[in-house]
Amino acid sequence: MKGKITALVTAVLLALSPVALIACNNDGKTTVRLCEVTHSIFYAPLYIAINNGYFDEENIKIELSNGGGADKVMTSVISGSADIGLMGPEATIYCHVEGQRNYPVIFGLLTQRDGSFLVGREPEPDFDWASLEGKHILAGRAGGVPAMTLQYVLNQHGVNTDTPLFDTSVAFDAMVGTFDTDKSIAYTTMFEPTASEYVASGKGYIVASVGEASGEVPYTAFSAQKSWLTDNIDTAKAFLRAVLRGYKFMNENTPEKVAESLSASFAGIEPTSIAASVKSYLGIKAWAPSPVLARSTFDRLQDIMENAGTLETRADYNIAVDNTIANELVKELGL
Repeated sequence: MKGKITALVTAVLLALSPVALIACNNDGKTTVRLCEVTHSIFYAPLYIAINNGYFDEENIKIELSNGGGADKVMTSVISGSADIGLMGPEATIYCHVEGQRNYPVIFGLLTQRDGSFLVGREPEPDFDWASLEGKHILAGRAGGVPAMTLQYVLNQHGVNTDTPLFDTSVAFDAMVGTFDTDKSIAYTTMFEPTASEYVASGKGYIVASVGEASGEVPYTAFSAQKSWLTDNIDTAKAFLRAVLRGYKFMNENTPEKVAESLSASFAGIEPTSIAASVKSYLGIKAWAPSPVLARSTFDRLQDIMENAGTLETRADYNIAVDNTIANELVKELGL
């Protein structure tokens, strides 16, 4: 992960100026080019803001693209082909460690916990993390935050992950299929709605939440170049305000009503599955009620990265995180 980000960003910096200009449309709306790391119900407040017209009311038009990985999202932000990136803060941390000049900063938090669930082959009402010692666990790709967070949780419970049984050899999108076919694998992790759909099919059981076990971690956040934030602070504030309105709507309505607002963003997924996913994530308090990224959780993320052996030097919280806009919105909205 670190190597990919370093290589891609370095290549972009050599070829392009990092300064991005914001665009206005004929309708007077400001276009914000947003690149997301993947498309997931885990980012529900964002899609509610889009589908319920909250961005329109803030005079913003969202151009949404899928980066397919934090390294690619960060490259889009650094190159200026995206104004804002939605990704794990680890990508920003790697850039700071590498000493990027026109550095990216995190200006708003979206999710405050790992969104994956541990799925096993049998129900375990009295599940204990320590019982995973010696079990074959499909953990996700090496260097990815889901795998690193799971490793952190297991190590905190005395489970040895320095073994092939802690399996990071399978790509994220192949994990469910591999778990299906390879019966030697005792556990894997799944995000929603995959986890609930898998349980509904009778193939497995959710036995634990990784996010509940890890504690609060700044799992997904909005990042932009410092220069872009400086030049477009009003737009960035309006953007974050719309996302917070999406979060407010989600908390004030039933999961079924929320699913109606999300359905346009998830064609092909049954509303019942969307509602179940929303309920699961609300149950573990996955979404951050405040966009302010606290130093304590930032430090915990770096603890997780160090534990996984992917971080040798820590990023400076005061440089990597800019809570100026988030703090203003907390006061404005009474969060």
